[in-house]
Amino acid sequence: MNKPVIGITTDIEEGYLKLRQNYCEAIVMSGGIPMLIPPAADPALYAERINGLLIPGGDDLDPLYYHEEILPEVKPVNRQRSDFEISLLNEILKLHKPVLGICYGMQLLNVFFGGTLYQDIASQLAVEINHKKDYHMIVITENRFLEKGTFSVNSTHHQAVKEPGNNLSPFAYSQDNLIEAFYLKDYDFLVGVQWHPERLLEEALSLSLFKYFVKASDDR
Repeated sequence: MNKPVIGITTDIEEGYLKLRQNYCEAIVMSGGIPMLIPPAADPALYAERINGLLIPGGDDLDPLYYHEEILPEVKPVNRQRSDFEISLLNEILKLHKPVLGICYGMQLLNVFFGGTLYQDIASQLAVEINHKKDYHMIVITENRFLEKGTFSVNSTHHQAVKEPGNNLSPFAYSQDNLIEAFYLKDYDFLVGVQWHPERLLEEALSLSLFKYFVKASDDR
């Protein structure tokens, strides 16, 4: 029985491709085959060959993408990576294939659809939670991807969704009301989450997200 191939984009650091191993582990545990995608060649070629796209975490998205001046706290990812991911996402959407964005990946999805970001939560918002470390609670509301309820998730980000992009519907929030997850309306599977489920595979919530994603990709 063929397993769905999940393309995972990679970062670039000092001439090396970079990706945490647990993204691949999550896909394997969920019944898929991970395929690392470097920011090179024609994005349309990759889009045709994979069944689903995972955009993983990383540093920050350059605020020039959403027409803002960069703050001192921002550390942008290599533009070669982000430009490539945007082009690849364009091709994937043409083919109606599933997409999962995690942390930076969620933020890139939001900006891709016309949304904006808080460049640095601590300097732009008065919040109760330190989102850069440890765990905090989120509330998941009605959706068709994850169980509803209150859950503890890990938190390692200093940016967050400000204005959601066009047709993106938030369905999870932190206790200080930051958006923790959204999906694209009228699309089979395009989901962004702000936490790192690939590091929490022993927990049912996180593993179920990957299994749903891989299952949706199995149909493509």
